[in-house]
Amino acid sequence: MSLIEEAPSILTREDGATIAYRRNAGKAPTVVFLGGFMSDMSGTKATRLHEFCATRGHAFVRFDYFAHGLSSGDFAVATVGRWKDDALAVIDRLTEGPLVLVGSSIGGWIMCLAALARPERVSALVGIAAAPDATEALMWPRLPPPVREQIMRNGAARVPSAYASEGYLITRALLEDGRRNLLPPAPKIACPVRLLHGMEDPDVPYRTCLDLAQKLAAPDVQVILVKDGDHRLSREQDLDLLLRTLAPLLEPRHESGAAARMAASPSR
Repeated sequence: MSLIEEAPSILTREDGATIAYRRNAGKAPTVVFLGGFMSDMSGTKATRLHEFCATRGHAFVRFDYFAHGLSSGDFAVATVGRWKDDALAVIDRLTEGPLVLVGSSIGGWIMCLAALARPERVSALVGIAAAPDATEALMWPRLPPPVREQIMRNGAARVPSAYASEGYLITRALLEDGRRNLLPPAPKIACPVRLLHGMEDPDVPYRTCLDLAQKLAAPDVQVILVKDGDHRLSREQDLDLLLRTLAPLLEPRHESGAAARMAASPSR
């Protein structure tokens, strides 16, 4: 099945900012894709997941964070907290019932924050090279001292990236907000979690997902390592693995677990 990319739909936030999104209706659970840093909803993983869910009749949503893709916003004031709030706005206003969140790279951090904020809604998590606490654990330690000084003095610096010819803009606001959104030592996430990670990932070491698996409270956590996998995990065999990992989490037994949590949770 091939998707026809028409103009995206728009969700307007309370402050007037707009979130561009694409979705299809279908049965529960709804799959929500959370992209990575400086990525957008037109990427290979996002579109393949959309096709997969449409074929199976499952509801699906993909969207662009603030200052990403087709959404509004200035990246100079973008933060992880803002992107988390975007994800929660999408969850609250565009979806119903149980959810499976699929997070790529920093999207894996955001999916955990969303699961902590909406535990009654989330039936499962799937991380792809998940990068929890990335600003503190990965970005800041790798910045050379002169770049750190520039960020602290001027509020921002542009650093080279293999994924963007103009490099990435790293701001003081991003780093300071990241510290305010670090995961707790033992995140109270009870749903099943699957973590896919390439062992040749140069950006997010695969031990990051092992550490996350160890600290999560959920008993049903599986780590799947791809020995020759890179950070993107966008090769055909990687996408097939992602879909094979996701498929069992869409079965009724996982959905019923989320429904039970929703019934037991007080209404917000």
